[in-house]
Amino acid sequence: MSKISALFTLTLSLFSAELLQSLSHIHFQSAKHHGFKTEFTEKYFTQTLDHFNFNSMGNETFSQRYLITDKYWKKSYGPIFFYTGNEGDIWEFALNSGFITELATQQRALVIFAEHRYYGRSLPFGKDSFNTPQIGLLTVEQALADYAVMITELKQQLAATDSPVIVFGGSYGGMLSVYMRLKYPNIVAGALAASAPILSTAGLGDSRQFFRDVTADFESIAPECRDAVRGAFHQLKELAEHQDYSRIQSEFTLCKPPSSAQDIHHLNGLLRNAFTLMAMLDYPYSTHFMGNMPANPVKVACETMLSGSDLLANLRNTAGIVYNSTGVLSCFDMYSLYLECADPTGCGLGFNSLAWDYQACTEIDLCYESNNVTDMFPPMAFTDSDRKLYCSKRWSVTPRPDWLKTQFWGDALSTASNIIFSNGDLDPWANGGVRKSLSSSLIAVNISGGAHHLDLRGSNDADPASVITARKTEADLITRWVKMERTRLRRSP
Repeated sequence: MSKISALFTLTLSLFSAELLQSLSHIHFQSAKHHGFKTEFTEKYFTQTLDHFNFNSMGNETFSQRYLITDKYWKKSYGPIFFYTGNEGDIWEFALNSGFITELATQQRALVIFAEHRYYGRSLPFGKDSFNTPQIGLLTVEQALADYAVMITELKQQLAATDSPVIVFGGSYGGMLSVYMRLKYPNIVAGALAASAPILSTAGLGDSRQFFRDVTADFESIAPECRDAVRGAFHQLKELAEHQDYSRIQSEFTLCKPPSSAQDIHHLNGLLRNAFTLMAMLDYPYSTHFMGNMPANPVKVACETMLSGSDLLANLRNTAGIVYNSTGVLSCFDMYSLYLECADPTGCGLGFNSLAWDYQACTEIDLCYESNNVTDMFPPMAFTDSDRKLYCSKRWSVTPRPDWLKTQFWGDALSTASNIIFSNGDLDPWANGGVRKSLSSSLIAVNISGGAHHLDLRGSNDADPASVITARKTEADLITRWVKMERTRLRRSP
């Protein structure tokens, strides 16, 4: 899931704990971020390190980054729109969730994007955050408590105690928005959970679903596209069986020749991951979210796969849409471009990938497989046993496959309220989430022709009518929830 983890950045810098601590009370305006104009101010919040143990960490704290804009806010009255940051740098989400600020202009809301602990610059132990036992404080529960404390204290500081709070999130962030509404309904009046796979990540559903749905996206362009991909992988398999590693290096322009079955397995993962990304990010316009992607990348990929009779060259060039969008790479270093981890859909790169790998080894169940029968990819199993073995070796932990179902209700959500579950039918994560409304206030919004949390993105001339309608539905529901919460707050003693 974690594609936001600087997927195509091969060099990263890490702020030290000392620098983060020195920034904890410095507030500064960032007029531009990575060349984009932005209206957000970047700040740091002094956050409790361990919300659930009074002895192990005492009252220790860390600096948690958040972004805020009051440009549209009617002070002390307008609602607070709070983005529950997920597995990456919070700027990436803020710059790709324009619907939230568009809605803020209509509803005169304060907007906050909070960074998830252990991601971006919100590293509780600086460069040691990914060591044992320090990484043990990376849990869903700690992250939710972070957000609950931040919301409560910022409302006090900003004289906004009567401002209703609506949480927003996409993908894992959407899961967190659901959980915030379940866990802290006293703080959060409603949640918009876009592309939130709360069922599949709790171990509910079919392990074949994800890569089956990736395949369906390409098949919908042309069945011949699916067949070409499957054929290319078959040719790669035959070369590998004959250990023709020099030919494989040449065909895929690899920096180093593969030399083992493990190298071939990794190459298959790298190639499969490219198709996963294009399916997720199949937006009708070019984007710079999780790398550079052309408009309608699935269509572009199919055109590439069907561009000639050399299927291996076509497969290489299709992967290049993702891994070499700028054309500057002269060869592919597959161990730098892709990291195998406890998430078969990809953990990304850099320090964020370590955090997501740990989460996939503990609470978040991502045992998805490809099998070359229900999908177009090589058979690559990732069972509960595989996960347990990997996580024991990598992090010395044993996954708890049923914990999310126990802690966050699984599919027994009927007694909850005020949650929107939005999903696009192009998104392979969609069928791991809630696709049917469960009550009058647990609303499923299905977006025809929509990719991964398209509705959270800002308006674009190329938007399909379905997402325009979806955003209108979401805005109307949020308006209603804000009014309901204002009434409740007025009646409170």
